[in-house]
Amino acid sequence: MGYNPDNLKKIRAEYEGKHLRALSEAEERSRAVRAAIPGVGEIDAKLAQTGLAVFRASQTCHGEELAAALEELKKENDALLARREKLLTDNGYPADYTRPKYECAKCEDTGALGFRICSCMRKKLIRMGYESSGIGKLIETRTFDSFDPEMQGDDPRAREMAARAKNTLKDFAERFGETDGRKNLLLIGGTGLGKTHLSAAVAGTVIERGYDACCVTASELFGAFESERFNRSYNSDAPSSTERFFRADLLIIDDLGTELSNQFTNSVLCNLLNVRLNNELSTVVNTNLDPKDLKVRYDDRIFSRLLGEFITVPFLGSDVRRKKLSNR
Repeated sequence: MGYNPDNLKKIRAEYEGKHLRALSEAEERSRAVRAAIPGVGEIDAKLAQTGLAVFRASQTCHGEELAAALEELKKENDALLARREKLLTDNGYPADYTRPKYECAKCEDTGALGFRICSCMRKKLIRMGYESSGIGKLIETRTFDSFDPEMQGDDPRAREMAARAKNTLKDFAERFGETDGRKNLLLIGGTGLGKTHLSAAVAGTVIERGYDACCVTASELFGAFESERFNRSYNSDAPSSTERFFRADLLIIDDLGTELSNQFTNSVLCNLLNVRLNNELSTVVNTNLDPKDLKVRYDDRIFSRLLGEFITVPFLGSDVRRKKLSNR
């Protein structure tokens, strides 16, 4: 699917406005210069005829004759531009005073280089992707580089599992979108072992690669569905607040199992997982519950999908956050 479509729509509108504004401001400066400096208006009128002259040449000339005609038109055009620039500088203006002032000279504030997105637009899309992901601030600080398995201290098995989890999630993120890449991950382990940290690192990498990632806690997820159900019972035209959970390239559900579980939440989760699996969209689920607890808490349809359609990534050890606090 690619970049968040809502973000893309907003940024394209922003770029269209910037491009047109730069052209409008340049035209305003040109009008002022034509009024202030005799001769500039005449040159501009001649330059405006260049396109028509090229068209006429292409209709009446062919082969070498056309090439010679176009070369002559180019020389005349360059001479007019040189005279115009001299008039500007002689009257105290910069030579490029009437040219459009674009923020990005490469794409001229269009956001595109041919059929490719310009790097300036890509940076904006990535930044907006961070902000709309749900964990924008975490993405900036919780990266794969900042995740240290050695925080598990003297427990070699816990360090090994943390390193393995890091490698698994890094591989998942770096291969995201590939046909042979892992689609869904289930992160299982106690609190403070790095599940949220590595999930944020996954989201950051996936967004950098041009995909739409949405991160939400289980409580926020089910709260959104509950709110939508309530609002729609009163307003059938209300826009969907949960659509993105179904369409995001990557959905990360944090802290599954901390929500108030009931028939409604089970139905929502089952439907959400079904839709995303059927559409081959990736989901990462984090939970403090072990498989036994998952089986007790959720019905068989959900349990079979989580354990059958997801790669399980176990976390072992002691709470890293408590260790950091105790070391202060």
